[in-house]
Amino acid sequence: MLTWQVAGHGPLRILDERLGRAVAAGSLPAGLAEFFADLGNTAVALPVLSVVMVWAGWTGWLGRRGVRSMAGVKGMEGSAGTGRGPAPVRWWLPPLAAGLALAAVPALVVPLKLWIARPGPPEMAGAAPAFYPSGHGATAAVAYGVAGLLLLRGRRGTRAVEGVAAARPRPPAATSTATPSVTATVVTVLVPLLNAGVGISLVRRGYHWPLDVLGSWCLAGVLLAGWCAVCDRWDGGGGRAVRREASDGAGPDGP
Repeated sequence: MLTWQVAGHGPLRILDERLGRAVAAGSLPAGLAEFFADLGNTAVALPVLSVVMVWAGWTGWLGRRGVRSMAGVKGMEGSAGTGRGPAPVRWWLPPLAAGLALAAVPALVVPLKLWIARPGPPEMAGAAPAFYPSGHGATAAVAYGVAGLLLLRGRRGTRAVEGVAAARPRPPAATSTATPSVTATVVTVLVPLLNAGVGISLVRRGYHWPLDVLGSWCLAGVLLAGWCAVCDRWDGGGGRAVRREASDGAGPDGP
C-alpha cells in the first residue's frame, strides 16, 4: 500500500511530505541526527554484522563440537538401536544467510528506487529522483536486525550445550539461564530503538521522507522473515536442533 501511495501520488504521500518537513525543522540536534543517519551506511553496518557473523559461526562450530563430545557415549548407545546418529546441524548457514540477506538489500532497493523515481526532500534538491525506499533505512534494519537474531540464536545454542553438561550429576548453576534472558531483552529493545533512531534521523537531516523509511522497513521485514524461514528449514532448526541433539544425547534425564 505504501508503494502504491507513493507511486500514485496518493493522499498518504501528501501527508508524508508535510510530516517530513515538520520533522526536518524539528529540534533534534543535527549532530546527533547525523550520527544515527550514518549508522545506515554500509561502511558502518557491514563491519558490525561481519563481527557478529564471525562470532555466530565460531560459537556454532564450538557448540556442534561440544554437543558431539558430551553426548558421544549416550548418542552411540541410542544410534545402536535406531541406526542413526545425532541430527545434523548446519552451523554455518545462519551467518551465511545473514550475509546474503544484507547483499540482497541493494539488489532490491536500487530497482525500486529507479522504478518509483520519487524526488527527495528540499534539502536534497538537484539529486536524482530515487529516494523510495531508503537504502540506509533498509541496510540498518537488515544488518542490525539479523545481527540481533544471530546473537539470540547463538545464545540459545550455547544454552543447549550447557544443558547437556547440566544433565550430569552436578546441578546447573543458578546464573546459567540468566545471561541468555538478559541478552534477549537487550537485543529486542536495542535493535528496534536503534533502527527508529536511524529512521527519524534520516528524515530530520532531510535525506528521506518518512514513507521512504517505512517502505525500507517493510522490505527489511520480508528479508528478515526469509532469513528465519531458511534457518529453521535447512540448518536443522537452529537452536531447536541443538536442543534436540542435546536431549538425544543426554537421555531421559536430560534438560
